[in-house]
Amino acid sequence: MPSTTICLLDLANLPAGDPAPIERASGFDGVIRSWPSLFGEDAPDGAISGTMLAIDLRRLLIDHLLVRDHPRAFAMRRSGKDDGPVDPRRAMPPAGAAWARLRDPDAQAILHEPIVEHLERLCASGATGFRFLAAHAVGAEFLVRLVSDLRADFADLIVVIDAAGLDDGALRALTGASLSGLAVAFDASDVGSGNAIQRYEQLRTVAPVLVELAASGGTGLALAAAIGNGLIVPAGLRDADPAGVAAALATTRIVAGIDGEMRRLTGDGAAVAVLLRTDATDVRHADRALLVLANTTSTPQPIDEAVRLLEYAGAAFGPCEPVADCAGLSVPLSAQEVRLLRTRRADPILGTDAPATAAAEAPRLVLEAIEPSVDGGAFAVKRVVGERVAVWAVIFADGHEQLAAELGWRASDGDDWQTMRMAQLPNDRWAGELTLDRLGRHEFIVEGWLDRFGGFQRDFGKKLDAGVAQPVDHAEGLALIRAAAERSTGELRAALVDWAERADAVAGDPAASADLLLSPELAAVMDNADDRPHAIVSPAQSIDAERLQARFSSWYELFPRSMTDDKLRHGTFADVIDQLPRIRDMGFDTLYFPPIHPIGKTNRKGPNNTLTPEPHDVGSPYAIGSADGGHDAIHPELGTFEDFAALIAAARDHGLEIAIDFAIQCAPDHPWLKDHPGWFAWRPDGSMKYAENPPKKYQDIVNVDFYGPDAVPGLWLALRDVVLLWADHGVKTFRVDNPHTKPLPFWEWMIADVRARHPDAIFLAEAFTRPNMMYRLAKVGFSQSYTYFTWRDGKQELVDYVTELTTTAPKDFYRPHFFVNTPDINPPYLQTSGRAGFRIRAVLAATLSGLFGVYSGFELCESAALPGREEYLDSEKYEIRPRDYNAPGNIVADITLLNRLRRAHPALQTHLNTRFLPAYNDNIIYYAKPEPDGTGMILVMVNLDPHQPQETHFELPLWKFGIPDDGRIAVHDLVGGYRFDWTGKTQWIRLDPSEPYRIWRIAPGETA
Repeated sequence: MPSTTICLLDLANLPAGDPAPIERASGFDGVIRSWPSLFGEDAPDGAISGTMLAIDLRRLLIDHLLVRDHPRAFAMRRSGKDDGPVDPRRAMPPAGAAWARLRDPDAQAILHEPIVEHLERLCASGATGFRFLAAHAVGAEFLVRLVSDLRADFADLIVVIDAAGLDDGALRALTGASLSGLAVAFDASDVGSGNAIQRYEQLRTVAPVLVELAASGGTGLALAAAIGNGLIVPAGLRDADPAGVAAALATTRIVAGIDGEMRRLTGDGAAVAVLLRTDATDVRHADRALLVLANTTSTPQPIDEAVRLLEYAGAAFGPCEPVADCAGLSVPLSAQEVRLLRTRRADPILGTDAPATAAAEAPRLVLEAIEPSVDGGAFAVKRVVGERVAVWAVIFADGHEQLAAELGWRASDGDDWQTMRMAQLPNDRWAGELTLDRLGRHEFIVEGWLDRFGGFQRDFGKKLDAGVAQPVDHAEGLALIRAAAERSTGELRAALVDWAERADAVAGDPAASADLLLSPELAAVMDNADDRPHAIVSPAQSIDAERLQARFSSWYELFPRSMTDDKLRHGTFADVIDQLPRIRDMGFDTLYFPPIHPIGKTNRKGPNNTLTPEPHDVGSPYAIGSADGGHDAIHPELGTFEDFAALIAAARDHGLEIAIDFAIQCAPDHPWLKDHPGWFAWRPDGSMKYAENPPKKYQDIVNVDFYGPDAVPGLWLALRDVVLLWADHGVKTFRVDNPHTKPLPFWEWMIADVRARHPDAIFLAEAFTRPNMMYRLAKVGFSQSYTYFTWRDGKQELVDYVTELTTTAPKDFYRPHFFVNTPDINPPYLQTSGRAGFRIRAVLAATLSGLFGVYSGFELCESAALPGREEYLDSEKYEIRPRDYNAPGNIVADITLLNRLRRAHPALQTHLNTRFLPAYNDNIIYYAKPEPDGTGMILVMVNLDPHQPQETHFELPLWKFGIPDDGRIAVHDLVGGYRFDWTGKTQWIRLDPSEPYRIWRIAPGETA
C-alpha cells in the first residue's frame, strides 16, 4: 500500500519542444507529456528530461522495421488510391500506424525485448516515468514483465497505467507489479451513486488510485482529491483554476497515509454524501480515519446527521474534529462544499478480572420473560378479585437437563405461599395459574430448578424403550434415592430408606427394577425430598385484585342541580333520588356527579363561560370553595350530609353506586387560601395566577402548589383526608379531574394509602394527555382512565388504538373507560352525525370496552355546539339544564339494550378479548368477543357512516371452532332476538344508518 500520494500535471497537449513543463509543475510530483508513437524519432537533447511520457505501447510507425519483418504481430489499416477503382488483384498499401497485437503471446515474444530497450533509451534521455495508455488492450502479464525489466535498471521510475477497461483477471495479474498508480477518470456523480467507491475498493489493492480530472474541472475538484491517492491534473485546469488546484493538492497531502478501505455511509441521492477513509485494508483494524462530507446540492446542508453515520463504519471511532482549515462541526456545509473530519479509534473499555468462583456461584438457570409483569415488577398488574390469572415464564439451562418450575403466590398481608407446579410448554415456556380470592394486593414468584430424579426417569425410560439400558443405569437411580434419604428427616427419610431397600432387593431383576424406578409413587416421594439444585427465584411481581367494577361498569353522569323541571329552581339530592329508576332502567350501575361542593363567588362564570354573570347564575361546580366550606362540604342548595346519605342508600336500593368528582382546585374564596396560604404559589404583588389549559381559561379557579412552603405534608394529608371523608360517607368510586397536572408521587402515595384502608376504592383518571402520562397514572394506582376513544371515529384508527390497548404492555395495567361524551367534550362526530351517529358511538363504546360511560343528554342526542368548538352550547357546567328525558328521537332503547347485553354476556365485560375480523369495507368495523369459557363468541358489526348505507363481504371466524370454511354455525341475533344458521365462511351484509349495527352470538353445536 502507498504511504504517499502522487500528483501529476498532464501537459499532453503541449508541443514536444515546449521548454517550460518543469517550471509549470510547481506543487506536483511530476509532469506528463505525450509521446506520439513507440520507436519514433529520438527526442532532442533535454526535450524529455524530468518528464513522464504518455505512450500507447501498441502504436508504431507503419514503416518501422519491426512492422516490416513481423507483419503478423501487427494490425494495419490499408487504403487504396483516392482517384480510381480498387483492383482486387493487388494488395492495398498500408496507411496510418501499425498496432501491435500485445495480447497475442507470439507478438509479445517478438516485441518485448525491443520495447524494453527503447523505453530504457528514453529513460537514459531523462524520462522519469511512463503512463501506459489503453492498458486493457495489452496483456497484463506482458505489462508485469515490462515493468519488472524497466525497474531493474531504473528503480525510481514512475509507472502509471490506465485502469479503464481492466477486468478482474487483469487486475489480479497486475497485483504486485510495483505500479506507481492506476489512472481513473473522475465523475462526481459516481460518488453519490457509490460507483466511484466501488471502483476505488477494486483498484486500491493493486496500486495507488490516481484520479484524473477533466479539463473543465468543475465542482468535483475537491471531492476528487479527497477520494484518491493522487491526482492527474490537465494543464488547462491548472491555468484556469490555480487556487482550486492548489487546494486539491493540499488535500491529497492530508489524506496521504489514509489509503486503506473506503466505505460509503450514505445511500444514493443523499444531500450530503459521507465517505469513510481508513488507514487499514480492513476498517475493523483501522487506527485512523477521515470522514469526507460532500454537499451534493446547491444549498447549505447541516452536518449533524452526517457525522452520526459514523456508527455504521464498522469500527469504534471516537469524536470527529475538523482537518486543517476546515470549518467545525457546528457550521453547515456550503453549497457543493467538501469537508474533511479526522477521527481515531477509541480506546476500548476494559473490565476487571472476575474470579471463577464468583461466576460459579451465579445462577446456572435462566428465568426471564415473566408474564404478566409491569416494568419488571415495579408496578402492580391489574386484575379483579376471583379472576384466574395465567402466569408464564421462560426457564432454561445448559445441556439437556430436566427442569422443574413452581408458581407461588400470596396476599400482601400474609406469610403463607400457595403453590402449584408449572407445566412445560414448547420453546422453554412454562405456564401456571393462580386465583385471586381476596380483594387487594397480591404477589407471586416463579421458581425453577434442576429436576435430577425427573431427568433420570426421563432418560432411563428412553434407554429402556431403545433396549440400551445397562446395570449402571439402575445403580444410578438407586444412588439418587439413597442421596435423598441422607438429606431428609423423619417420616420422609423412613419412606426413602424403604424405597432404597426395595430397589436394592430387585437390583438383579432388570424388569422389576425398572418398574420400581419409574413408578409415579416413587417420583412423588422423591419430589418431596428434592433439594432443588441450582434453584432460581424470580423477583416478586405484584397483582392488584380490585372489585369487578374496576373492569366492568356502566356509568351515567349528571349534574344534580339540573334534576329540576324549572331552570330557576336548583335541583337537590332529593330530586336525584326521583331520577334513580330511570337511570337504573337504562342499565347503568354507577351514577357519577361532578363536584358537589360549595361554589366560589369570586370570578364566578356566567352562561357559556362568560365573565359577566348575573346574580342568579350558579357558576361552575369546578370552582370549589366559598364561605360555606371547601372539599369537605356540600353545596348548600344541593342538600345536607343527611340528604346525601339518603341518596347513597336509595341508589344502593336501585343497584346503583354513587361516584363523585375529586377535583384538586380551588375558587379564590376557598377557605384554604386564608387558612393555609403556604399551600399556594403567590405572585410578588400578592396576587395569584388563575388556572389555564390553553386555549381554555379558568379565571374562577386557582391551583394548589404541591411543593409550596407548607404543602408537605400538610396539603398532601389534607387531600388524602378529603377522600377518606367521602369514603366514610359511602363513596368508594372517584373520578379525578386532570390528574396529569398533579405530581405522580402524590397519586402513588395517596391512592395506596386510601386503598390500604378501603381496598374497594376505585379511581378513574380524567387525563386527556400524552400516552406516556396516561399510562404512568395507571401504573401508579388509577383503576381506570378516560381515553382517546372520544376522537377515534375511523375504522383503522379504532382498530389500531384498541389493538394497542389489548396486545401491548398497557393490557396489564391500563383499563380504558370509553366515555362517548363529557360536559367538556362535544365531539365533532356527534355534532354532525345525527341520531345514527349517537347509536354508532354507543354500540362501539359499550362493546369494545368493559367500561362504558355517557354524560346525560347523550341519550337525547344533544349536539348543539359553540361555533368551531368541541364544547356544548349553553353548557351545563355554567347553568342549570332541565331536560325532557322522554323527548322524541332519543336512543334510550339502544342504551338499555346495550347495558342488558353487557350484563348478560361476560364476553362484553372486558376490552382484552377484542379481536378484529375481516370486513371488506373501510366504513364497516367488525370484531369478535370470545366468551371466557370458550363455548361461543359475540360478533359486533357497525356501520361507521351515519349518513349512507354500507355493504360488505365479511368472514365468519369458523376456524376458531375448528369448523371448515364451508361448514355451518348457529347464530343468535341479540338485537332482533331471532335465530338462524350461517353456512360458509364468507357472508354479505348491508347496514343502513337507520339500523347501523348488528350484535350476534355464534356457537358450534347449537341449532337455530
